[in-house]
Amino acid sequence: MDFRLSIGAKGLIFSILLSTTGWFSVMGQSSNAKEAIRSSYNNGKMVSIISEMESEYEITNKKITDLLTSKGIKATEKSATGADVALKDVGTDGTPLYYTTLNDPASQTSRAYTLYDNGLLNLGLTGLGMNVGIWDSGAALTSHQEFDTRATNADGSGEVSLHSTLVTGNIISSGVEPNAQGVAYGAKAQTYDWSRDKIEVAEAAANGMLLSNHSYGILSDRVPDWYFGAYIKVAQDWDKIMYNAPYYLMVTAAGNAQNSYDNATPNFGKTADGFDLLLGFTVAKNGLTIAGADTEINQNGELTKASVAGYSSFGPVDDGRIKPDLAGDGTNILSTSSATNSSYQVSAGTSMAAPGITGSLLLLQQYHEELFGNYMKAATLKGLALHTADDIGAKGPDYKMGWGVMNAKVAAEVLQNKDYTTLVNEENLTNGNSYSIKVTADGNGPLMASISWTDPEAVNINRGDLNSTTAAIMNDLDIRITKGGETYLPWKLNPAKANDAATKGDNKVDPYERIDIDNASGEYTITITHKGSLTNGLQDFSLIVSGAQISTCSLEVPTGLEVLDSSKDATNISWEGIGETLYEVQFKSIDTDEWNSEMLWESEFTMTDLEVGKVYEARVRSICTENAVSEFSDILEFEFNGEETQIMQNAPLTIPQELNISVYPNPAVSYLNVEAELSQDAQYSIVTTSGNVIKKGKTQGSINVSSLSSGLYVLVVQDYAGIKSTKFYKN
Repeated sequence: MDFRLSIGAKGLIFSILLSTTGWFSVMGQSSNAKEAIRSSYNNGKMVSIISEMESEYEITNKKITDLLTSKGIKATEKSATGADVALKDVGTDGTPLYYTTLNDPASQTSRAYTLYDNGLLNLGLTGLGMNVGIWDSGAALTSHQEFDTRATNADGSGEVSLHSTLVTGNIISSGVEPNAQGVAYGAKAQTYDWSRDKIEVAEAAANGMLLSNHSYGILSDRVPDWYFGAYIKVAQDWDKIMYNAPYYLMVTAAGNAQNSYDNATPNFGKTADGFDLLLGFTVAKNGLTIAGADTEINQNGELTKASVAGYSSFGPVDDGRIKPDLAGDGTNILSTSSATNSSYQVSAGTSMAAPGITGSLLLLQQYHEELFGNYMKAATLKGLALHTADDIGAKGPDYKMGWGVMNAKVAAEVLQNKDYTTLVNEENLTNGNSYSIKVTADGNGPLMASISWTDPEAVNINRGDLNSTTAAIMNDLDIRITKGGETYLPWKLNPAKANDAATKGDNKVDPYERIDIDNASGEYTITITHKGSLTNGLQDFSLIVSGAQISTCSLEVPTGLEVLDSSKDATNISWEGIGETLYEVQFKSIDTDEWNSEMLWESEFTMTDLEVGKVYEARVRSICTENAVSEFSDILEFEFNGEETQIMQNAPLTIPQELNISVYPNPAVSYLNVEAELSQDAQYSIVTTSGNVIKKGKTQGSINVSSLSSGLYVLVVQDYAGIKSTKFYKN
């Protein structure tokens, strides 16, 4: 028996072979992948950063204490809209910096739902086994019915925060209330108070944390105008953490100050226009800053309408970088409330948009590990999100919603098609060197190529200059595409004309560059270079290419399967060849469920050690990459009779997939109940993530799983109506 899970584009099939090959796997080894991340870091450097931030934290606390005493100001308060406000930092000019949560009382937009079981891609992704850090005004109500045991108060905060509970629910709620289900509803969340955010994040990142959500920021009505868009100490600190922990990505809310009139001297336009309102760590180069969007999505997961939300803060930042980076839905989001363990609340704001993106990114990391056995670097994950975002309005990025609205479906398809029609490469440049690769456009859409990198923290920070245009970029990489005598340039924005459409040219400020070529055809050369001298002599970068013909392999289903000839104990089978294609041949005797498997380049195969009088089956499929495979051919069935062997029949492989099952409880402890309309002949198999069948039998309502070790498994049920599988977790 084999289990096949359809994943969408062009009929590609992601297969989990329940046979002897173990070539595909359901999920990578999270603990091994995290250990690989930890071991790749300079631990001494991370310890030094943490120690430095601990010392700065003590100094800042003393400054805050002095301010509270001398000025008679409040340490914490509630805003008129009910947002949490707390004095948490002091600027280099002595300005008290208040943090505030970024919601206004009041998952479909990112297309994360397409990655679930029965979603458009049907990938079965839930975030199971994944962890996310959430820093906020306090800890979430971890006992809420939506969290099971998956939310923790990681720093022992004595403050249970409504806002933190809303944010946490937006990411991990299990769906007890279906309309409040989180984006990564199987993931775990560690929630923290914002007081020691940089220190705690640095510690968690050093231990392999991939993503954190920060739906708060500096209160915009209590800072001088020069703070808006300025690269200040807090932005430098966050860039330093991300540069030294290159698998870690910070996701932040852009803010809700669009109509605040708080910046009287913006770097573009009039105060009422709403530009130049980003503050603090939202200005950092290496993180993702999320705007709010109002959207409409059709049943095919396509964005049909979108506009920036009426509350969302605009860029640009002072040096002209493209901020915000991305947009998500933050309007009228139902999520968990801290009032009781079963209460909910509707909220709006970029506070709600950011966790939707964070959850979607977590699913993409889970998917990458399932496909390739490791996690993406943060620059790759960020680049993937920006590369595949739905463009809104005029072509190219803008200072309101960045590169557009998150599209997790297209991002997952880019990963599926890696090395077939897409490239997702992690590379590096050293001083004076360049990187070059040739690609051929596939003619099915624009050829797109982008580079993303985690840049070293800027040496210089702004200490009071209004609208300073000094670039924060340290290692300025460049991407160019050439064909014949023509050179194609990346997108760029001009902060002096912030409301104008993007143009193409030499981008000197952004650590992400993308080139789009419409109606591309033929061969192109992609070249990556750098300006000046690279800080530290080396810069890692991620290259993503889509709309290309990376492989000449064909995903046609093999046809013409037949018996060529036979000897006393072997049969040669053949099929029509399909060019430069790897084939997987599966074969077995009819009295067993498990297929044997062989990989080969030829369109012939010899089945050996056959027994006279036994009936055998064989089938073939094309393989272009680990994740780009065709469906199997029709089954070739024959009774082996030595040299007299002949085909008995060509049995169609396709079985109507009309079987519907559900299982509970999930996670299971002793018994797993199967709910479905099944015949008395229905069979089940329980399969490990490495593809081994460890338990099988007749499906009769419930299955005893008490003997299984804790972990993730796949239950496969087969009946006359078809084959169906579902994942479950054993506690």
